[in-house]
Amino acid sequence: MNKVILMGRLTRDPDVRYGGANNTAVARFSIAVDRRFHRDGDPTADFFNCTAFGRQGEFVEKYLHKGTKIVLDGEIRNDNYTNKEGQKVYGTQIIANSIEFAESKNAQAAYNAGNPAGPGPAQDAGPMGNAGDDFMNDPSGVEEDLPFN
Repeated sequence: MNKVILMGRLTRDPDVRYGGANNTAVARFSIAVDRRFHRDGDPTADFFNCTAFGRQGEFVEKYLHKGTKIVLDGEIRNDNYTNKEGQKVYGTQIIANSIEFAESKNAQAAYNAGNPAGPGPAQDAGPMGNAGDDFMNDPSGVEEDLPFN
């Protein structure tokens, strides 16, 4: 079984490109995940390169930016290759299967306000904007897809 669940913040704005036969979205981003325990002099976080395809990639492009805290469910893949000098380079990446927000928009805005390196106050997410109670409005058309209506 190959399954990983991570909670962390995006370290930069995602890089999203479209390509392939169906013009599929491919979103690349990295997240910083705080370590539970660390020794003096050791890093306090680990950084993971992540990739999301298709609808997940479109979600990343539309709603995520530097500083956004997410929970990611995915799998680890080897990202090994041989460089121009003939040396084997080893790496890993996380392929996202699902991504969810890990905090409210108000908590995100408070984090950004206290973090000068952050993008500033949270931006309105259009139809998914804040309903005034830390929850997001349903996007138009979703109610038609719900099985219990």
